[in-house]
Amino acid sequence: MKKILIMITGRGSNMRAIAENAQNGILKDYCEITEVFSNKKDAPGLEIAANFGLETCVIESKGKKRKTYNSLLLEHLKKKNPDFIILAGYMKIIAPEIVQEFPNRIINIHPADTALHQGLHGYEWAFENKLKTTKVTVHFVDEGLDTGKVIGKKEVDISECKTIEEVEQKGLKIEHRFYSECLKEIMKP
Repeated sequence: MKKILIMITGRGSNMRAIAENAQNGILKDYCEITEVFSNKKDAPGLEIAANFGLETCVIESKGKKRKTYNSLLLEHLKKKNPDFIILAGYMKIIAPEIVQEFPNRIINIHPADTALHQGLHGYEWAFENKLKTTKVTVHFVDEGLDTGKVIGKKEVDISECKTIEEVEQKGLKIEHRFYSECLKEIMKP
């Protein structure tokens, strides 16, 4: 049973899906969530985590120098020492010293094909470029921005979408299932 720590910044919809799968779904026999971490004390996902009975922790990034925040985060993660750190809408770049401390143990989901688009606003990028399909990519985090080794990619058909909100809804629906499927593959003994 792998111990995972999930990191969020906002609403925590991917964290919720992983928590549901860890408690009653495809991740049930593979992992245990030891903590849900946020860099924002008012992240809506923290309340969701608490409703699942999960331990939460906040280290506010706002108002702190990047170096100070990263140092506090690294110290916290070393103390927790999870088997995997799962980024689920965590909106800060992971510092190189954290990546080096946890090589091939930090996993992210990206709302685009990382070979075509890195960084923020993946669904907007697909919509603005009038793509018929886009991808969701689950990957290991390295020191680059969305450049880590790909664990899996899943196509999202957005050909019928008329608004960016529709693209996001279709993408999130796939993310919520696909992220747990990829995590299960990595955590299999």
